[in-house]
Amino acid sequence: MYNSRISGLGFYVPDNVVTNEDLSKLMDTNDAWIQERTGIKERRHVVKGKDTTTIMGVKAAKIAIERAGIDKDDIDFIVFATLSPDYYFPGAGVLVQRDLDIKTVGALDVRNQCSGFVYAISIADQYIKSGMYKNILVIGSELHSGGLDFTTRGRGVSVIFGDGAGAAILTREEDPKKGILSTHLHSEGQYAEELSLLAPGIGHRWVSDILKDNDPDDVSYYPYMNGQLVFKNAVVRFSEVIMEGLKKNKLDVKDIDMLIPHQANLRISQFIQRKFGLSDDQVYNNIMNYGNTTAASIPIALTEAWEKDRIKEGDLVVLAAFGSGFTWGSVIMRW
Repeated sequence: MYNSRISGLGFYVPDNVVTNEDLSKLMDTNDAWIQERTGIKERRHVVKGKDTTTIMGVKAAKIAIERAGIDKDDIDFIVFATLSPDYYFPGAGVLVQRDLDIKTVGALDVRNQCSGFVYAISIADQYIKSGMYKNILVIGSELHSGGLDFTTRGRGVSVIFGDGAGAAILTREEDPKKGILSTHLHSEGQYAEELSLLAPGIGHRWVSDILKDNDPDDVSYYPYMNGQLVFKNAVVRFSEVIMEGLKKNKLDVKDIDMLIPHQANLRISQFIQRKFGLSDDQVYNNIMNYGNTTAASIPIALTEAWEKDRIKEGDLVVLAAFGSGFTWGSVIMRW
């Protein structure tokens, strides 16, 4: 059985910077309020009509492909993680295949929100471990800004999220001691509605009903988050799934060279860092610059950490995510 390793990374964020001060002009909030609760100083929003979820994913993918030193037609499979696809269907994976002019390989879409990239990496890893594929393009991309409530009513959610994309090439690795050592995935659906967007869920609200209602006060069109419950569950599940991965590989917290947590909230990351006794050099956070980019947050942070030489060959790198569903997971890899 083979291992898989990350051979190329890339990310893209829109040029349009939206600061906390910018948001204070749209809703009753301020820089201090946002930073105290989230750690976020600014985020990127697309300019309408310029970028889409797929376009951002393609831009990140081109960088990752070039850095992997492969041709686009060396890609055997595409896995695209997003909660904000260009279309309700088809998914973004096939649009990437078209826009990159890749041969007719399979394309799979993952809808696991904040845990999406970890789930996507795990799926790609299994395909490579089985010998089915050699090079897999994995993308996490999100366009949140077009679907947020930029009024005081929606400030608890809308100040958190930003737009962006990250991509990785997973490649077959012959050395069993290198690459992805294990992945660990979980879900707890009893909390599904605690972090959710209910419309236009066709199973519950038909399009004909939505068009008939057209109620400007219908908040089901906007994301809902029970922030305190999400925080309490996140800190527990982050800890559990990181330890699960370490124990699986007979490793300890002290063996971690770099932890890349999903950038949901700086306070969550700091809580986990303190609990595990990790130094600032062992954890990478960039939520202050980009906000929460959901499925894109880990690949953006991973790429930045690698670009800044914060990750070196032989390092033990841990990815961990928690989000809507609830779903959570971890990836343990030897760089």
